[in-house]
Amino acid sequence: MTPNVELLASFWTLAGRGEPHTDKEYSTFDFKARVETVAKLGFKGIGIWHSDLAHILERRTLKEMRQILDDNGIRYVEVEFLKDWFLDGTRKQESDLEKKRLFDAAEALKAHHVKVGDFFREPCPMPRLIEGFASLCAEAAQRGITIGYELMPFCIIDNLQDALALVQGAGAKNGGIIFDTWHVAKLRISYEEIAKFPRQYIVSVELNDGTFECPWSLHEDTINHRRFCGEGEFDVKGFIRAMQQAGYPGPWGIEVLSQAIRHRALDDVASHAYKTTLAQFAP
Repeated sequence: MTPNVELLASFWTLAGRGEPHTDKEYSTFDFKARVETVAKLGFKGIGIWHSDLAHILERRTLKEMRQILDDNGIRYVEVEFLKDWFLDGTRKQESDLEKKRLFDAAEALKAHHVKVGDFFREPCPMPRLIEGFASLCAEAAQRGITIGYELMPFCIIDNLQDALALVQGAGAKNGGIIFDTWHVAKLRISYEEIAKFPRQYIVSVELNDGTFECPWSLHEDTINHRRFCGEGEFDVKGFIRAMQQAGYPGPWGIEVLSQAIRHRALDDVASHAYKTTLAQFAP
């Protein structure tokens, strides 16, 4: 039995034929259908990507989205992804526009958190990053929003020491780190280190599986070859135990970006994601 485990269906797991880093970064499954499907399976949360949000809002209002979530007992919503928030110039201006859209949605949908980060290892002094993160969190706090910085190999912050320096330096009660099994494995961060990370700075955790080595680039591996929990080489159960030792109670996201699942039916993918992830919590 696995009592009190609350799972969140992260956006990319249910993106259907949506593809990362293209002009089709939105789910090809209807929002209501996604929510109803995951709720019936037992998921307590769901994720929304910024492009997906824009696509949904062409047909529904935020109020209507919130009603769908409430009607299906969805307690946790993840809103992502904000980049370039620590830069200057045109990219920062574009980021600010995206930030408003994401914050509007996060507030209306009562989101668990908004995910932020960096995909391009943008050179930036740590004091500037800390200042930018603190400012982001301060603005979010005015609207009751929590900010999670996702630790990834693609970020200028790619280790636990710098991640802790970021959130401690910002000193924001509503700001912390998001840990993903994939990124932790690719960065070769030990679970012993993860288990010691301060609980107050852990915003969210995402689960998945994969291989340590591959014949293609890390980028290709990340967006097209992730696997469901228990179907790869990662010690997913060990990762969960480490996060629990750190004091993280959930919810637990399941994020699988894989070209192998993009043509599978919604209920097929969602049910497989739920079953394989929940199995990782069994004794």
